[in-house]
Amino acid sequence: MWKHEFLIKKDERAFLYKDGDFVDILGPGVHRYFDPLFKRTVERVSIAQARLDHRLADYLLRAEPEITARHFHVVELGAQEIGLRYENDVLVEVLAPNMHRLYWKGYIDVRVEKLDVSAQFVVDPVLARQLIAHDGRGGFTAKVSGASLVYGVMVPQHQVAVLYVDGKVHALLQAGMHAYWRAGRDIRAEIVDLRMQVLEVAGQEILTRDKVALRVNLTAGYRISDVLVAFARQARPVDYLYKELQFGLRAAVGTRTLDELLEDKGALDAVVASHIARRVEGFGLEVDSVGVKDIILPGEMKVLLARVVEAEKAAQANVIRRREETAATRSLLNTAKVMEDSPIALRLKELETLEKVTEKIDKISVFGGLDGVLKDLVKIR
Repeated sequence: MWKHEFLIKKDERAFLYKDGDFVDILGPGVHRYFDPLFKRTVERVSIAQARLDHRLADYLLRAEPEITARHFHVVELGAQEIGLRYENDVLVEVLAPNMHRLYWKGYIDVRVEKLDVSAQFVVDPVLARQLIAHDGRGGFTAKVSGASLVYGVMVPQHQVAVLYVDGKVHALLQAGMHAYWRAGRDIRAEIVDLRMQVLEVAGQEILTRDKVALRVNLTAGYRISDVLVAFARQARPVDYLYKELQFGLRAAVGTRTLDELLEDKGALDAVVASHIARRVEGFGLEVDSVGVKDIILPGEMKVLLARVVEAEKAAQANVIRRREETAATRSLLNTAKVMEDSPIALRLKELETLEKVTEKIDKISVFGGLDGVLKDLVKIR
């Protein structure tokens, strides 16, 4: 009589309260109390979810050490510690530094492995593949809860990655997968291609020495020969190379007239190549080739040059025509001298002329026989 009875199942635990104040945690079984005024109440919770997510968690950890030790696995991590939580020997969660948690005992076997990342923050490659997966687009996805604490880098073949930790160059990463614990650090990586690459410097508006505005397109082949030196000397080595190519091109074009540029574009390439070779020396960059692709003239200048070319070609054609006329006249004069000195040659010329005439005449009437043909039909005086 006046007994208060509570039945707690095997997959449950219960918070016991008296007058609304916490008293104890009840395990599986039947719990009976002499409670005539029914001041005791219980709050049942399932322990199928291993973590205690309850308003009393901090209170138990701080003020009830005996109850806590009896019912919970206590996890307390320092500022430089990472926790790997296993349930029944299966990795299910990564715990962040400075974390305090309680996990129920008895129903699920909970184990937490602590890692000190104060000095060594490289994630073991085997562990990394359990925590994160490459998404094929340069990023990573978490395979377990809390794996966002892992920073992953996938470096393709023929490339390297510059790893920055808290804004400083930390290491040069070779091809493959790499992973690091963030743990309060700012970590990022920049992928660098070691193969020969092409840099286009397009649409540069430049004045020649004779004040003609041109647009010049330049192409350069380059590669990064020393990655650490390149990124130590310049935040963006490729931007530096682009700027120096611009300067070299302007210096080369600005000291030459339009005619000089059009006559010898190869000299322009040599000047730019010489300039850029001096400017990238010691910067971890190697420029293999430099070449001017196009020199684009303004519309009015195109018309003027077209007229100049047309006039030059017309003059050349006139010279050729006069030369041929002179040669033809000289040939005729030589022929006349030969016929003057040789009656036989003259007669052969008459016959040749007769042959040409007969080719174009359908019918010919001849009087006086063959002698009339030879003497009267064709006469050359």
